[in-house]
Amino acid sequence: MKEKVIDRFIRYAKIDTQSNPESSTTPSTEKQFDLLNVLKDELSEIGLTEISLNENGYLFATLPSNTDKKIPTIGFLAHVDTSPDFSGANVNPQRIDNYDGGDIQLNDDVVMSPTYFPNLKNYVGQTLITTDGTTLLGADDKAGIAEIMTAMEYLVAHPEIKHGKIRVAFTPDEEIGRGPHKFDVKAFGADFAYTMDGGPLGELQFESFNAAGVKVTTRGTSVHPGSAKNKMINAITMAIKFQNGMPADAVPEKTEGYEGFIHLMSFNGNIEEAKLSYIIRDHDREKFEAKKAHFLEVEKMVKDKYGENAITVEIEDQYYNMGEKIKPVKEIVDIAYIAMENLDIDPIIEPIRGGTDGSQLSYMGLPTPNIFAGGENMHGKFEFVSAETMEKATKVIIEIVRLFEAQAK
Repeated sequence: MKEKVIDRFIRYAKIDTQSNPESSTTPSTEKQFDLLNVLKDELSEIGLTEISLNENGYLFATLPSNTDKKIPTIGFLAHVDTSPDFSGANVNPQRIDNYDGGDIQLNDDVVMSPTYFPNLKNYVGQTLITTDGTTLLGADDKAGIAEIMTAMEYLVAHPEIKHGKIRVAFTPDEEIGRGPHKFDVKAFGADFAYTMDGGPLGELQFESFNAAGVKVTTRGTSVHPGSAKNKMINAITMAIKFQNGMPADAVPEKTEGYEGFIHLMSFNGNIEEAKLSYIIRDHDREKFEAKKAHFLEVEKMVKDKYGENAITVEIEDQYYNMGEKIKPVKEIVDIAYIAMENLDIDPIIEPIRGGTDGSQLSYMGLPTPNIFAGGENMHGKFEFVSAETMEKATKVIIEIVRLFEAQAK
């Protein structure tokens, strides 16, 4: 199983599937179909049925039930796109067997050292897949794809493992927040699902941020600075005053765990007009709403000083804490927890400090917790994944479906 999941992952990682936030199409890049078509053929070769790939890049398939018991239909999901944060073209994965715990020379100029990445020490003696120092790796989420494919192949080859109906989905554009936007929950037909999209061994997540994006525009009046007294209104100065009204400590670099934040993503402009772009994140809905309200309070402060038309604040909710939808059916988390314990994996229950397709899917009627896939240092040239962790994630999938059948009447 270990070699199969390695071979699959390396094959998938070499296919450029980077998404593009500037595109308005779904998928955002046509090249995501390069992997989707490979997966479609592979699902058929493995023996899955009801395989469909639509024009928006959503690939669904079924592993039929092999038991007479009445069992919920379970889904497993992973996304095909890689992050636009770093190059995903010409990925050249490197395999390191029996990692010795020391520096890893990715290329002549780039070294990945446990001095800077102490998490490497967790993988001494294991097989690591790394980049060559020029691209990201794509373990987010091609590791998840490889794990789901390998688990399905194993279940087909081992009919003695009884299970209910299993649905598989490979989706586009997760990295730009659009993964579920055209996901047809009804057509997928699962009672609940799991995304194989987490990080290190044992991660089991069913809480995410509540999220919103904010666009702020300030408008000024440009006058020659030599004759500007009582005439010039500087949009940049207004924007700075607005930013100074934000809480200084509620920022990503000063928060962790369940602590939320307000993050200034970009700031540009001139005397006539300045634009600021923010994201708001908080696990707690009341605190989330309070952060949004704070933006409006600061907006009013600026308007009181500069005039009603001086500033516009646009707030758009992006997704909500999936825990609100998953807690009523927490047995799906409990079974994943037991599955890990059965495999001598210590489950790590922690909130996602970000989003996942499950955040949106849970509010679309498909409760979807998140399970580790193995990637570390994601979205950059120091990304790596452990083959042993990928193998264990594959076994967790198999154990989850076995447990649901074993516990059914």
